[in-house]
Amino acid sequence: MRKKMDWKDVRQLIGEKPIKVALVLGSGLGSVLPLEKVKEFSYDELVGFNETSVTGHQGKLIIGSVLETKVAVLSGRTHFYENGKPDTMRGPIEFLTKIGTSYLFLTNAAGSLKQNIPTGSLMVIKDHINFSGLNPLIGEKSEERFLNLTKAYNANMIDALLLAAKQNNIEVSQGVYAWFSGPSFETPAEIQALRILGADAVGMSTVPEVILGNFFGLKVAAISVITNMASGLSQETISHEQTKLIANSCEKKLEKLLISLLRKFK
Repeated sequence: MRKKMDWKDVRQLIGEKPIKVALVLGSGLGSVLPLEKVKEFSYDELVGFNETSVTGHQGKLIIGSVLETKVAVLSGRTHFYENGKPDTMRGPIEFLTKIGTSYLFLTNAAGSLKQNIPTGSLMVIKDHINFSGLNPLIGEKSEERFLNLTKAYNANMIDALLLAAKQNNIEVSQGVYAWFSGPSFETPAEIQALRILGADAVGMSTVPEVILGNFFGLKVAAISVITNMASGLSQETISHEQTKLIANSCEKKLEKLLISLLRKFK
């Protein structure tokens, strides 16, 4: 059995120059960027990475460049519902810090709770509601576990996302994302509860990575691809297949946005 690689091993292969920008690509979004000079590592090759069992998540660390910006892409993520571990993404997020990452951009597929945030649109996350009650820092021994999340989503990075959207004539909204543990989709009553609490979109990921990113000192921003209206808000049949289909249809729009954004982080 081949020995798994840690961040030092990967460093030797990619060079010592810090990879300042990292992206986590969600369901159906794994091939959204045209990367050059690519090196790929499957999660099962890397220390601290859990294999993903969800279709639409490649389970690869891809390191390359977009124009002149070097970037590390996590193509797919593991979710709490896959293994019952709220900190299932701790290893990958910590790994990113070891290779020099300062900026972490997260993407996900989400359901909309608002008619003015329709299926097929993009929503920049300005805050979140941890509806699951879970936390990836449970069990952390240091005092840093008492993390201040007042500014969990970096204002400058949000501004950069909004500017990139404007420059490319891509309509985006801003909203509050609610994390629901999954894997089952929410009931209509749960969606109504989330609406009362102030959520604009709901999904089964991202919040743990936001918490971990802030814990490890990264500047964090996130964007949702709206793949459906949440339960009880339309006649559409909600399914993972639909999530992947709509996410795939939005890839070109998201790609254009991210390429424009990455130019600012050379």
